[in-house]
Amino acid sequence: MYDKKVAIVIKDDLLAWQKLNVVSFLAGSIAIQFPETHGQDFITADQEKFLPFIKHPTLIYKADTAEKLQRAFRRSRDRELAIGIYTRPLFDTHSGEENVAEIAKHTADTLDLVGIIVYGDHKKVDKALDGLKFHE
Repeated sequence: MYDKKVAIVIKDDLLAWQKLNVVSFLAGSIAIQFPETHGQDFITADQEKFLPFIKHPTLIYKADTAEKLQRAFRRSRDRELAIGIYTRPLFDTHSGEENVAEIAKHTADTLDLVGIIVYGDHKKVDKALDGLKFHE
């Protein structure tokens, strides 16, 4: 049993490419911020080296409405979990600097969220995302 959990919540009305893009960016944020989530390199019998995975299972949930995503976001903040965010305007940016500038324009309560990643104690994550269903 894992003591920590990684969970991603994606707005269900996004296009398929947008969902995959959001999941990719959010998963990377956990790996960058929390080195303890890194697994070991994969090394083949002939000593070829490949990148490691995140050690923890990453569960992906859907939010049918903006309200459900906001609820999960608020509940995650209330439980002081580590949270990564992806907002709708980021689909129109072209660099990391533009992403940072875009987020800086808003307060946490006014972000137009389309996805979040949550990392922390698995029981707290479960409570924060209570009521959401797995993405299909």
